[in-house]
Amino acid sequence: MRVVIIGGGFAGYHAAKSLRKVAGEDVEVVVLNPTDYFLYLPLLPEVAAGILDPRRVTVSIPETLRGVRLVLGVATGVDLDARHVTYTDPEDQEHRIGYDRLVLAAGSVNKLLPIPGVAECAHGFRGVPEALYLRDHITRQVELAAATEDPAERDARCTFVVVGAGYTGTEVAAQGPAFTDALAARHPELAGQKIRWLLLDVAERVLPELGRRLGKTADEVLRARGVEVLMKTSVDHADAKGVTLTNGEPVPTRTLVWCVGVRPDPLAAALGLEMAKGRLVVTAQLAVPGRDDVFACGDAAAVPDLTRPGEYTAMTAQHAERQGKLAGRNVAASLGYGRTGTYRHHDLGFVVDLGAGAAAANPLHIPLSGLPAKVVTRGYHLIAMPGNRVRTAVDWILDRLTGRQTVQLGLVRSGAVPLDTDSPEVPRR
Repeated sequence: MRVVIIGGGFAGYHAAKSLRKVAGEDVEVVVLNPTDYFLYLPLLPEVAAGILDPRRVTVSIPETLRGVRLVLGVATGVDLDARHVTYTDPEDQEHRIGYDRLVLAAGSVNKLLPIPGVAECAHGFRGVPEALYLRDHITRQVELAAATEDPAERDARCTFVVVGAGYTGTEVAAQGPAFTDALAARHPELAGQKIRWLLLDVAERVLPELGRRLGKTADEVLRARGVEVLMKTSVDHADAKGVTLTNGEPVPTRTLVWCVGVRPDPLAAALGLEMAKGRLVVTAQLAVPGRDDVFACGDAAAVPDLTRPGEYTAMTAQHAERQGKLAGRNVAASLGYGRTGTYRHHDLGFVVDLGAGAAAANPLHIPLSGLPAKVVTRGYHLIAMPGNRVRTAVDWILDRLTGRQTVQLGLVRSGAVPLDTDSPEVPRR
């Protein structure tokens, strides 16, 4: 028996782990993923800010999922009747692999909006290539600002616009000022130069997914660091010279970071099965109705939320991880190992790292801020990461003791990380 799991993110990784644990060596478990690692996405903003080495947030699949077969590639299609998946490997060769059970855990990609110029000028934040590009890009803008004698160009290069005040956008904007301050400190030419960070969102407040108290905490931290928080505001249009906001204000800039949310991987829609809000409809047991050989979990699946009748679970890592674990067990049960379970999960709270000793957290829905929130946030991440815990903790300590490294490597260029991509994990060649 062979089970093919499409995707090695939170849902796919944990589906493979739980399936292997329950079924043992009797079932061949195959993970089809564009990279050989599981990406711990919540810490990606710290990679972009030069705090963490990118290898800290990338956990080796072959090393940590012993007995699971890794197949490198991007899934391009599924033949449900013939029971096989077609995919393209990193060398652009097409292949096909058969399955007895299929788990779709393809995750999500950058959410696009029909705003003129955004697709051409903005960059997303869903993978290591995008984080590395952003780190280099910010470093380069500060260095180019120091080199120019044109005040207008210098101001534009020292202005950074982040769109989306959810988890990712808030963390990127919170980490940004300390990073650019460290960069500017190396250049006497920038003494007295104002460095602007703007955070935009059409919502009424920062972190609308959380309670007002935590959103207020994050808002206060951002403003204390000089971030211009503009709610009920977004980008009207963008070009190579800057953006114009929906309130009519022109903002000259060379940096537009797009964190407005995510959309399910397009592979889900290509299956021709029932969809809801762009996600593949499944039962509370994570099975596709009418297909006893197909399961789905994570961002690509519309999982009924039994704690909120009539709604679907949110597209969060917390849900994806727990759905992945259940999907693995239920696939095993469909093959005669164990019993089928039902997905029911109450959110246990959220953590948001705001950098520089600040965080907002509500573990078990107890709102925290300041040092207690920071301790809970970093403790949670270390526990949740399936590997690299010691190295991550060491990087945090070194950042406090020696400061961050501020060089650009030039490994990822702008054209390699377009906003409109179905594979943010892989830079475009």
